Amino acid sequence: MNRVPASAKINLALVVGPSRQDGYHEVVTVLQRVALADRIAVEPAPALSVTGFAGDTLVRDALEALAQRAGVEPAWHAAITKRIPVGAGLGGGSSDAATALRLANALLPEPRGDLREIAAGLGADVPFFLTAGPQLGEGTGTALRPVSLPADYWIVLVAPRGAAKTSTAAVYAAFDGADGFDDRRDALRSAVEVGDLAALPPNDLASSPLAGELRELGAFRADVTGAGPTVYGLFLDRPDAAAARRALRHAGRTWLTVPAWYG
Repeated sequence: MNRVPASAKINLALVVGPSRQDGYHEVVTVLQRVALADRIAVEPAPALSVTGFAGDTLVRDALEALAQRAGVEPAWHAAITKRIPVGAGLGGGSSDAATALRLANALLPEPRGDLREIAAGLGADVPFFLTAGPQLGEGTGTALRPVSLPADYWIVLVAPRGAAKTSTAAVYAAFDGADGFDDRRDALRSAVEVGDLAALPPNDLASSPLAGELRELGAFRADVTGAGPTVYGLFLDRPDAAAARRALRHAGRTWLTVPAWYG
């Protein structure tokens, strides 16, 4: 089977507003792929099977949803090679699901044109992984539009050792900081419009002292991605990024990576 990358993402910003009538929160976020990636392969099979990651649910759900829409049996074997840490706020499961959707769709006699609609039913981050380039997400995060942002920087990721992540749903349920949403949303949009990543507002859902350490080590922006717990720092120069990674290895698993456009 040919394996293709399923990239992780970071939220360069995440502003959260009040609850909507559908029970979700209004959000505005900036999503950027990074080169850290799982690997996914899909091939025809007598019946649906997913191997390589015992904890998978999203890839199976994605393939079942696609088969239902297409009116066919879910006769695929999907193989997952995990490199993105699970439950880290990096979107690994969503990326795997979107990649499997795309690969399985290409195997259909008549490929579907509504993959984004299928993806939106699987999770807020899944549609993003069917797009190319950085995206501004609004509404529940699934209303996407491409944005032009700098990509000439290095990224240090730190997954804190021993951090126990509450479920994303629980983090949102506990959120009570909707006041001032309009101002924070406008600040995010203004920073995106001029391409100033350093001016983006901080993550509304989560914070970490590691972000401060990354800034002290030279990051021009540092924050938690998604609902956490992974923290990222953006650096203009590779040597500074590499030194920061070395300095923070005591704090947990670390990666040095770069922005990715697709895959």
